[in-house]
Amino acid sequence: MSTEQLTELLAGPAVQSPAGAATRPPRRPRSLTTRRAWSFYVFAGPWMLGFLALTAYPLGYALWLSFTNSDGLSDHSRFVGLDNYKAVFSDSETLHSLARTGLFTVTTVPLSIVAGLFLAVLVNQPIRARGLFRTLLYLPAVVPPVGAAITFRMIFDRDSGAANGLLDLFHVNGLAWLADPYARWVLIVLSLWGVGNVMIISLAGLQDIPKELHEAARVDGAGPWQSFTRITLPLLSPVLFFQVVTGIIASLQTFAPLLISLDPTTKGIGSVPESNSLFMIHVLDEYLLAGRYGYASALLWVLFLIIVAVTFIVFRLSKGAVFYSVEPERAKTKVRTIGGA
Repeated sequence: MSTEQLTELLAGPAVQSPAGAATRPPRRPRSLTTRRAWSFYVFAGPWMLGFLALTAYPLGYALWLSFTNSDGLSDHSRFVGLDNYKAVFSDSETLHSLARTGLFTVTTVPLSIVAGLFLAVLVNQPIRARGLFRTLLYLPAVVPPVGAAITFRMIFDRDSGAANGLLDLFHVNGLAWLADPYARWVLIVLSLWGVGNVMIISLAGLQDIPKELHEAARVDGAGPWQSFTRITLPLLSPVLFFQVVTGIIASLQTFAPLLISLDPTTKGIGSVPESNSLFMIHVLDEYLLAGRYGYASALLWVLFLIIVAVTFIVFRLSKGAVFYSVEPERAKTKVRTIGGA
């Protein structure tokens, strides 16, 4: 071995000869797909970790609890299989709370959509201070649910509430608004308090409708009601359908206003009026008062399955009633060339 070869061998790749460097293959640049993949994982990684830790794991743990008789305190729980799920459909209180939740959903969802659409049509008219009216109508939707519930509790308080103060002006005895049979109506009004969200979404849908269609209908002799029912509602149907789906999901999970606004006493959850003892209140009752963590977890999973089933039914019923401006592509058009088949 010559002296030059020995020197190159001891020096390593840093002092290789120019001939050796020329024969080494160049380093391949990182592809665009790889860079995009890394960017995706960098930005989506925190959300994915949060989803796994705060959503996926709690859901899996609740699913496991639903098959046990756990009380949430001791480690001596045992596997009971489907006994908790069988008990759900044989418990009269569970079925009654589910029926009350269904009645609440059927009542509040149409009212909120109709009220929001009505307000959207009003503030869409060319009137003065239109922006001010939009802001004032939307402000209640910005108020946090806890703050709105406490405000309603103060307004409808039996002793010092503004509602009974107004009745005193007409020499009418004060009512126990936060007890049966009036508590249900207070809850419905509280649910309609944030109708500004529905109004804003409906307003965006109204402004997306071309004005030329209404002008053409007016030229053809159509009145305001005909234009609204034949043009506005069909073109607004995707927005209304979205509000129906999200409203049903939210109403079936109604929880916070019940505990905060409706006559809480030293008895805690059990003091909620019977007419407002909805499904989520019954679930919390089983968790905290009865200590039946396994049964309460089964109730939550039953509610999840009910929401999925109701959403699927709504989607099936929407066919033929929802009109999209751009229909989904059903089949790809085959490109034909001159002389081709």
